[in-house]
Amino acid sequence: MTGPADGQDDDALLRFVEQFALVLTESGLPRMPARVFAYVLAEDAEGYTAAELADGLRVSPAAISGAVRTLVQAGLLAREREPGSRADHYRIYDDDVWAHIIMQREPLLRRYSAVLSDGIAKLPPGRGAHRLVETLDYMEFMRAELPLMIERWRKHRAEHSLENPSEVEQ
Repeated sequence: MTGPADGQDDDALLRFVEQFALVLTESGLPRMPARVFAYVLAEDAEGYTAAELADGLRVSPAAISGAVRTLVQAGLLAREREPGSRADHYRIYDDDVWAHIIMQREPLLRRYSAVLSDGIAKLPPGRGAHRLVETLDYMEFMRAELPLMIERWRKHRAEHSLENPSEVEQ
């Protein structure tokens, strides 16, 4: 049985989910996958069934189906089957989810570089070449820095990990 504090906690969680989902939506993630991802980030369970996600978000199970499919395809959630269970369970794909998300951008940076290099080679001299060269230089810089940044992040994470998330200052 849940008490009044549990209901307040649930409301606070759902308010956060909606706020963070708006940010994710502004970044290009569709609304329902954004809500599911925000919920899974903010809740402490190791995994969820679609029914648990629907219940937690107060939406229909049908709304969850497409959202988890999108998140699994994007590499943000992993789908697993527990032994003896008929229901799929969903969890954050990688314990270091944000490093995983950022590293997924590397192929896009590589594509930008390839198209920019091709454009620089094919355009007549003086035809925007300065901006293209600078853009290519930026993309190459970012590609080189991503793995180094992730390495620094993982070191930072290991040095500053908190045993108790409630220790995070508000």
